Amino acid sequence: MSTQNSIPKRADVEKRFTWATEDLFGSDELWFEELNRCALMPEKVAAYRGRLGESAKTLYEYFQLSDEIDLKMSALFSYASRKSDQDTANGFYQDMRGRIMSVGVKIDSASAFEVPELLAISDETLDKFFAELPELKRYERYLKKVRRRRSHILTDAEEALLASAGEVSSAPSDTASIFRNADLKFPDITVKGKTYKVTQGSFVPLLENADVEVRKAAFLSMYNTFESFKNTCAAFLDSQVKQLMFHAKARKYNNTMEASLDRTEVPVSVYHNLISAVNANIGLLHRYIALRKKLMNVDELHMYDIYTSIVPGADEYIDFETAKTTILEGLKPLGEDYLDMLREGFNNRWIDVYENEGKRSGAYSAGGRPHPFVLMNYKDTLDSMFTLAHEMGHALHSYLSVKHQPIVNSQYVIFVAEVASTCNEVLLMHHLLGKTTDKKQRAYLINNFLEQFRTTLYRQTMFAEFEMLMNQAAERGESLTADTLSKIYYDLNCKYYGDSIVVDKEIAYEWARIPHFFYNFYVFQYSTGFSSAVAIANRILKEGQPAVDDYIRFLSSGGSQDPISLLKIAGVDMTTAKPVEDALKLFDELISEMDELMK
Repeated sequence: MSTQNSIPKRADVEKRFTWATEDLFGSDELWFEELNRCALMPEKVAAYRGRLGESAKTLYEYFQLSDEIDLKMSALFSYASRKSDQDTANGFYQDMRGRIMSVGVKIDSASAFEVPELLAISDETLDKFFAELPELKRYERYLKKVRRRRSHILTDAEEALLASAGEVSSAPSDTASIFRNADLKFPDITVKGKTYKVTQGSFVPLLENADVEVRKAAFLSMYNTFESFKNTCAAFLDSQVKQLMFHAKARKYNNTMEASLDRTEVPVSVYHNLISAVNANIGLLHRYIALRKKLMNVDELHMYDIYTSIVPGADEYIDFETAKTTILEGLKPLGEDYLDMLREGFNNRWIDVYENEGKRSGAYSAGGRPHPFVLMNYKDTLDSMFTLAHEMGHALHSYLSVKHQPIVNSQYVIFVAEVASTCNEVLLMHHLLGKTTDKKQRAYLINNFLEQFRTTLYRQTMFAEFEMLMNQAAERGESLTADTLSKIYYDLNCKYYGDSIVVDKEIAYEWARIPHFFYNFYVFQYSTGFSSAVAIANRILKEGQPAVDDYIRFLSSGGSQDPISLLKIAGVDMTTAKPVEDALKLFDELISEMDELMK
C-alpha cells in the first residue's frame, strides 16, 4: 500500500488494515439500542440520592451500578470515537459522539450527590461498613481518593451545576480538533516537478525528506496556513484555558496546574522539577543541534532541517509486516507472555494502520474492553515502527490493567501512561543497536535515539513550559491572543535550540498544530515517562527476570495506588530529579558516540 501521496477514502481501505469496531458493537443499530438503555441510567442513579450512608449494602449496590454504567458508557464512547476518528468529516459519527456525551453529562449530573455524600460518611461508619461487607473493600482505594480531596468538593447543588457544564467544557477541544483534522487544508507543494500532498499525517515524513527544498516547502505550507488562521486557533486555546480557570477557581485550587495534577495525585513539584532539570541541562541540546549542523555540513541549520536523518543514505523502508516482526524480536526481554499478548493485538485488528481522507492525524491507544484500539497513520519508516511499538506499549498496559484490576481500579492515571509505551521504544532501540556491526547503520540508529531524547524529553518539556507560561499569563489576567501565544512559543524555541540554528519565524505558529495543549497539563508526562522508561529498560536488560516481574506487576496495577508509588514498584522514584538526570547522562554519551562514529 502506497503511503506517500496516495491517500484513499475510508471506504477503499482494506479491512485487514482497519480496527475491529465490531468487537464493540456489531452495527450502528446495536449501538443506538444500548444508548437508549443508558439513557435510563440517570433515573437509576438518582434513586440512591440521600442513601449512600444508610448501609454497607446500599453503598455496595451503588458502586456496582456505577461499574455497570462505566462498562456500558465506555463501550458506547469508544465505538463512537473510533468511528468518528477514522473519518472526522463524517457527520453521522460526530453526532453519535455528541449523543453519548450528552447522556454522560446527564449521568454525571444525576450522580452529583455522590461525592458530597461519600464525604459525609464518618470514618467510624465506613470502617463498620468494611467489616460488615468485606466485598466493599474493592472500593476502598476509590473512597480514599475521594475523601482525600475534601477541601475541593462542593455542595450537592454546586456539584450538579459543574457536572452540567461538562458538555460545554469539551467544546474548545472538540471544535479545535474538527477544525485541524477535517476543515483545515494545506497547499500541495511541487518540488522538481513532483507534487506532494501536505496533511497532518504526511507533514513529519516530509520534514524527514532528504531534499531541503521539500522540507522547506512543506514547513511553509503548514505554518503559513496556521498563521492565516492564528486568531481562530488562539480563540480555541483561550477558551480552553478559561474553562480550566473556571473549574480550578470553583474547586478552590490556587491555579490550573494544581487543579489538573491533583486529580492524578501528582505533586506540582514534580512538574517544576522536570522543567528545572531540563533547563539546567539545556546545553546538551545546544550541543546536539551544533553536532547536527556540523554533520549536515550546512551554513545555516533551519527548523525544517531537524527531523531529517544526519546519516545520509541510511534511511530504511520498513513496511508494516516487517515492523511487527522486528518489534516482537526487540521486546523478547519482556518474556513470552508479553509477546503473546502483542501477537494477539497484531493478529486481531486492534490497529487502524494507514492514513485515509479525513482520518484523525497522529497516533494513540484507547484502552478498554474487550481490548484496546490503536490509531496509526503508518508511513513505512523507522519512526513509524517506533510509534507502533510505543502505542502497543500503551495498549498492553491497558490490557493488563483491565485484566488484573476491578473496574474501579482498572484505569491508570496519565502520569504513568507514557512509561510502558516508551519502555517498548527503548528496548527496541537497544535491540537494533545490539544486532548491527555496521558503522553507518549504528550511527543511523543512534541518530534516531538522539531524536527521541530531543522530541520526547526536551521538546515535550518545552511544550510543558509553554503550557505553564500560557496558563500563568491567563491567570494574571492577560488575554491569550495569537500574538501573545506566538511570542511565548517563539522565545521558548530560541532558548531550547540555541545559537546553532536559525529559529524561523514561522515556528512561532506551531502551537496551533499541537492537540496536546487541550489535554490539560498532560505533555510533561511524556518527559517524566521517558526518563522512567529509560531507567526501567536498563534495569530489565541488566537484571532480567526479577526486573521483568516487577515491571509486569506495575503494568497490571492499573490505578490501585497513587502513581508515584506505582513507579516505585518498577524501581523508579520520580519525586527526585535522578531519573531525568540519568537519562540526560545517556543523551550526553550518545552525542559523543555519534560525533566519533561520523568522523
